[in-house]
Amino acid sequence: MSEEQITGWVKQWVDGWTVSRCAADPVGEPWGWTVAVGLPKEVVRHVLPVPAEADVRKLAATAPAATWLKLFAPDEVVRPWAGDGWETDVPGFLMTLPLAPAPAGPPPAGYTVTTWTRGGVIKVLVRAGDGRLAARGQAGLAGRTAVPDQIETAADQRRRGLGALVMRTLQNAAREAGARDGVLVATPDGRALYEALGWTSRSPMAGLVRRAD
Repeated sequence: MSEEQITGWVKQWVDGWTVSRCAADPVGEPWGWTVAVGLPKEVVRHVLPVPAEADVRKLAATAPAATWLKLFAPDEVVRPWAGDGWETDVPGFLMTLPLAPAPAGPPPAGYTVTTWTRGGVIKVLVRAGDGRLAARGQAGLAGRTAVPDQIETAADQRRRGLGALVMRTLQNAAREAGARDGVLVATPDGRALYEALGWTSRSPMAGLVRRAD
């Protein structure tokens, strides 16, 4: 996998993620992008698709609290570069998928699916028969790219195919909106689901955070 390919996929992810989270437009840097997020626990994040030790050390030495680093490299490689004061977040995996039609099928008996789009964000809500949240997810649209984000299944609703239902529903809605490429960053728990749905892993991602007080 070339550095140019990784950089291109990461840029697609950044563009869609900022739409999904209503963050500021990414600002280009020599090493990647800076995104103003504006949350108490995440004021800003720096995204480095091909992290170099000198860049990581410089950012880590000067970053204030509530800064996040997203480094597309193995954690064991980049973690020592940050030094003290940084905590390791859940590792991620950059994944891609050409967005072909994906028959979602009906929800399991007793469940309902609601889908809507607002501000460039597709949202899917799956509710159990009593109206409780069973699963949810969203995708930020950026041109021809859709970035699935915040895919969740309630703890008592797992192993019923609801995560796959959410992902296929998002995929079809994104295609209808004109997207043709899917890019996401998966958690270790989510990676197996996405691989089963045809997504391909492209790069590990290490997440580091300087916690706010």
